[in-house]
Amino acid sequence: MLTRVADGPAVVACNTCRHSADSREDGAGVRGGARLVAALRAVQAKDPRYAGVAVQEMPCLFACTDHCTVHLRAPDKVGYVLGRFTPDEDSARAILDYAVHYAASEHGRVPYSAWPEGIKGHFITRTPPPGFVAE
Repeated sequence: MLTRVADGPAVVACNTCRHSADSREDGAGVRGGARLVAALRAVQAKDPRYAGVAVQEMPCLFACTDHCTVHLRAPDKVGYVLGRFTPDEDSARAILDYAVHYAASEHGRVPYSAWPEGIKGHFITRTPPPGFVAE
């Protein structure tokens, strides 16, 4: 059930997420999550700034009402689940831009002034790392 992956900063994308609040798939029959994973990987491949953040995928993050969801995580940092993205390169770039700031932060807190516009309003929850609670 579990597959071991690198333990560093990562964006874990749900590859089975709905395309939007109204549809499971796009016009070509592809799930939004699969489109978002492809966009994240395409954007990451074009810009070396994103090399320090892994793009990982898994089926269902159980945030189905918030289509196109990702979990941002890193060791000993608060994690975040974000959703309601359009599965395209603009969203992927905003997620990865935020992930770079997140990876460089001490505890996973990124100042609001550094948030890319494309992630504002997309946070669903934050999760403490094992052995900690957030202040």
